[in-house]
Amino acid sequence: MSTEKQDLGFIGLLKSFTQPFWLASVMELFERWAWYGLFAVLALYLTGSTDEGALGFTHIERGEIMSYVTFILYLLPIITGAISDKIGYKLSLIIAYLLLGIGYYFMGEVTSYSSVFLMFLIVAVGAAMFKPVASAIVTKSTDKRNSSFGFGVFYMMVNIGGFFGPLFSAKLRDQYGWKIVFIMAAMAIAVNLIIVIFFFKEPNREKNEDSLGDTIIKSLKNILEALSDMKLTLLLVIMVGFWLMFNQLFYTLPVFIEEWVNTKPLYDALSNYTPWVAEFFKNKHGGINPEMVVNLDAFFIVVLQMIVSTIILKWKPINAMMTGIFIAVIGIALSFYTSNVFFTIFGILIFAIGEMTSNPKFSDYIAKISPKGKEALYMGTYFLPIAFANLLTKWITGDLYQNLSDKVSLIRKELTSKNIELPEISDAYTKNQFYEEAATKLQMTQDQMTNHIWDIYHPGNIWYVIAAIGLSTIIGLVIYDYVIKKQLKKAATN
Repeated sequence: MSTEKQDLGFIGLLKSFTQPFWLASVMELFERWAWYGLFAVLALYLTGSTDEGALGFTHIERGEIMSYVTFILYLLPIITGAISDKIGYKLSLIIAYLLLGIGYYFMGEVTSYSSVFLMFLIVAVGAAMFKPVASAIVTKSTDKRNSSFGFGVFYMMVNIGGFFGPLFSAKLRDQYGWKIVFIMAAMAIAVNLIIVIFFFKEPNREKNEDSLGDTIIKSLKNILEALSDMKLTLLLVIMVGFWLMFNQLFYTLPVFIEEWVNTKPLYDALSNYTPWVAEFFKNKHGGINPEMVVNLDAFFIVVLQMIVSTIILKWKPINAMMTGIFIAVIGIALSFYTSNVFFTIFGILIFAIGEMTSNPKFSDYIAKISPKGKEALYMGTYFLPIAFANLLTKWITGDLYQNLSDKVSLIRKELTSKNIELPEISDAYTKNQFYEEAATKLQMTQDQMTNHIWDIYHPGNIWYVIAAIGLSTIIGLVIYDYVIKKQLKKAATN
């Protein structure tokens, strides 16, 4: 087979892919464009000041919405994958895009906590319908000659969409307000709906004669069968820690940058060397939007993934996972350690290298520990640690951040120490008004007040908790690897 791969060459590999493969890849790009275009700014939208069109929710409310809904999103593919196999890929995609389009659009129209939660939940159900179908189409559209290259192209589309979505969100929301972000996401999904209705043909697949209820029950039984293998279950539990740490890049870091990191020096540096780039990324406050700083993670992956993949090609999956997570711990710690934007960017770069080293090897390792003939069954558990990590993320990005790093809470603490009281934030008294009046009461500029609060209350100390979770994951993997090797030696001697 390797000879066939070499004979195909780069152009031959590209030509070997069928229309369903390219359509699935393009649809993945637009779906990720919509998702990351919204998700990269969602934390900022939920907690931002109402006088700027945001919702002014607390960090605890933000944590509940983002964590609970994404938990459901990553848990549902266990069921939605089975439903798609039953009703067909084309109908599944149409349902997915209708749910996504409706959810994205109306998320920008509603303002109450319950309404936003409901609309985001509709988005999650749509995304859960889409996820297993896109991967299944790529799997069925490739063979042994081109599958590895095919999934490389597919995941490149993921990162292209993941990069350009936030890029456009950052620019559009500054010029036209928050609602345009939701309209953009809905329009990206509308493109996919047109593609699937007019161009997508159902690929050949085995017909499922079971009823829909039996199909779902069988899928759940398969997952339980895989989880009965403690070797797999322990690995999944340990990897919850990695995803819990990983989530902070999108859940917590954008808000942290918004509240504590001065991005004006980044704009000034870009102005000196690439004025046109600086002007493109400049926000209305003279700095760079937080989502664009965080979006460098996707940029670094697009640029460096092939290099990193080549370096770790022959590494054992468990070793690559441990090394990658350790690198990611250093990166995430640096990202939260200071209020210096250049340290933040350096931290994101290191984190991206760790992510590129560890993440692809996780699925590779699951495949390696799967009994022969049960690879697909075991791979069906891949999303479980991601789901539970999203559920637990609420505690860090919500409760912990609110108590340890929330700018409003820490300013109030400083005001209280000086016997100064200000009204509670509401529609009538916005967060921006609070910052302005607090700075006046403390006889400082807003930048001086931010630096003063940072020096006294150390909001960046949240990195200790995030890094500890990552280090605990590494320790868990070291022990896991030792026990597995010991069991294998014992089995070999017997």
